[in-house]
Amino acid sequence: MSTILGLDIGTEFVKAVLASHGKKGNLEILGVGKAKQDEGNMHAGAIADIPAVVSVCEEALSIAEEEAKERASTTVVGIAGELVKGNTTTVNYNRQNPNKPITEAEMNEIIKKVQEKSGDVARQTIALETGNDNVEIRLINSAIVSLTIDGYKIMNPIGFKGSEVVIQFYTAFAPMIHVAAIEKVCAELNLDLLTVAVEPFAVCRACLGDDPDSNFSGVVMDIGGGTTDIAVVDDGGVEGTKMFSIGGNSFTHQIAESLGVDHDTAEQYKLDYDTGGLDDRVKAKIETALSHTISVWLTGVEVALEEFDNLGSLPRNVMLCGGGASLSLIQETLAISDWYTNLPFPRRPVIHLIETAELPNFTFGTHELDHSFATALGLLRVGVDTLAGAPEENKIKAKIAKLLSN
Repeated sequence: MSTILGLDIGTEFVKAVLASHGKKGNLEILGVGKAKQDEGNMHAGAIADIPAVVSVCEEALSIAEEEAKERASTTVVGIAGELVKGNTTTVNYNRQNPNKPITEAEMNEIIKKVQEKSGDVARQTIALETGNDNVEIRLINSAIVSLTIDGYKIMNPIGFKGSEVVIQFYTAFAPMIHVAAIEKVCAELNLDLLTVAVEPFAVCRACLGDDPDSNFSGVVMDIGGGTTDIAVVDDGGVEGTKMFSIGGNSFTHQIAESLGVDHDTAEQYKLDYDTGGLDDRVKAKIETALSHTISVWLTGVEVALEEFDNLGSLPRNVMLCGGGASLSLIQETLAISDWYTNLPFPRRPVIHLIETAELPNFTFGTHELDHSFATALGLLRVGVDTLAGAPEENKIKAKIAKLLSN
């Protein structure tokens, strides 16, 4: 058994979850820490003040280590923000010698072509959004969505013959400046950074668990303090991730502006809206402020989901996580309003919070972690994937895991 740390550096809180893992990929939670960020530490989901973030991470990490009676070393850190680009790319590859069995070397070449193509698209998009044509980006995550040979869906292409290989890959890229900030934080904390993971991708990995044949489908909405991160999983494959800069802080700011109060008071009002303790007049004003922001937020959700036009229909299973998802008005609006009617859902989506206790391959012991810890748990799962390499030689998703590493 060895230990691994999932470090979720969010806009509102840093969450540190220390776990042990064995050969079968199961994770046992040993210690949990949480510390509040100061305003200005983060911007749009990315680190804005490295020394300040290091200080908050130290606080969360100390709590987790004390509880676990273990020192953290090997670490996976999440990355989010509008400039993180995750998309599924389809590549048609016509083989020169269809009678020759496909080799790992050939698959390596196909994967390289996909990553290069996806990287060019991500680089162009980020350059357009930032106005910087020389922006440096890094490949963060890769995963197979589907693979067919001459029209037949294949789990493991190695050894198969055929002329046309059609492969769908999820790839995610992020600006180097954001990745470098994470690397600097880990260096200051004396942590061994195993990998950086796109946060909604990590949540999907937590939901999928250790089963390479999972047929899980769903839409994941991770509502953080600064951003909302959305991922779509179809039949066990991550179709893509989208992010936009509206999160829990947007609701707080709207309350502050509408009621003429400071940020901390507005945040408390937001919390009291669900727990009670507000008089009817104040509650009505807060509901008006929240409803306005939810309307804008739903537009962001619709725009993000419209980009998954490669799917015939979107999964009805909509799972919420992140601290912002605690706001009951968001859950109620998604459950009963007509926000979904312009999107390709077959019927009204089913809305629910992610129950971390039901995530596969986790053992929690006495720890009770709510939906806001789903990202940290997902980072642990990505870490196990990275360490495991290819544990099951007969499974495509494991077989070429090493080829997918960046």
